[in-house]
Amino acid sequence: MKYDGENTKTIIGDNVTVRESVTINRGTKAFGKTIVGDNVLLMTGTHVAHDCIVGNNVVMANLATLGGHVEVGDWSNIGGGVMVHQFVKVGTQSLIGGGFTAKQDVPPYIIVSGAPLRFVGINKVGLERRGFDKETRDVIKKAYRTYFVSKLNRGQALDYIRKSMPQIEEIKNIIDFIDLSERGII
Repeated sequence: MKYDGENTKTIIGDNVTVRESVTINRGTKAFGKTIVGDNVLLMTGTHVAHDCIVGNNVVMANLATLGGHVEVGDWSNIGGGVMVHQFVKVGTQSLIGGGFTAKQDVPPYIIVSGAPLRFVGINKVGLERRGFDKETRDVIKKAYRTYFVSKLNRGQALDYIRKSMPQIEEIKNIIDFIDLSERGII
């Protein structure tokens, strides 16, 4: 409904596997393009709506659906039947369990599931496969336990993470992702 005949594109990277009945919509004047990165697997029946940006090495399982303007970070895994609401951002190296709906942003490096979607833990297996050492995984885990599980409210938790945790690249990514969220964090 948003496309009005304007000159827009769909850009698909190298080594992308597109299985049966996948749909990918071209961009609209809002962004001008839909992008699917390199080494992406789009399983049967997945949908990438207009103006989405799908990073590199992403897996979308059967019937996963992205609404318009969704951004999916590199190395993310979206489970079967997952619906991602328009304008949601899915952080790098995150995993959304099958059959759930993402209505708010999903920060990087975590596993989420449930209705409503909630933090389950860090994506330990994915991080290990990508070579993240134990110390880095432990810092990520501590940051998210502070943010999602502690008795601090989210503002206090984020302030604690900024002031008390080692400011390694991954922690900076977490802070930036949360700070830049427009839809709110799950």
